[in-house]
Amino acid sequence: MSRKHSFTLTLSNNVTEKEGVNYLIENTTGFFKIDLITKRKLLDLLQIEHRYLQAFDLIYVPEMVGKIADSNFIETYLEDIILVELKTTKKCLPENPKGFFFGATENEFNFGKILGSRFRFCFVCLNESCPSFVLLNLEELEQRIKTRRIQFQINL
Repeated sequence: MSRKHSFTLTLSNNVTEKEGVNYLIENTTGFFKIDLITKRKLLDLLQIEHRYLQAFDLIYVPEMVGKIADSNFIETYLEDIILVELKTTKKCLPENPKGFFFGATENEFNFGKILGSRFRFCFVCLNESCPSFVLLNLEELEQRIKTRRIQFQINL
């Protein structure tokens, strides 16, 4: 794959992920995008290493459905916060997540093991004929995985 094509694909995926974030925030309250400083603070409060900063994109707070976050909501709802790694597609998936193809890092899986029930993968389908999202914990995801392959990412 050419570098130009790879770069274009990455930009496209980043746009799709942002659309997925917006879909969740606009249509399903309880999801929040937090900035890097708040992510660090949250990991500190959970006593988790900062190497997992990139292992989640959003937080989900079921108790915040229909509410607006204030400056103290992280501390207030710490015990209820679920950290969410977002996977987004525009493919038509009427039985989301069935048929989802995505990449995931070892770090994301390790993070899911550390957090247990406080971590979810969120599969967002943005196809206009069947928009949806599904939250799966690591155990539920492992049960649904049909095939898995390892790909090495190497920098020289």
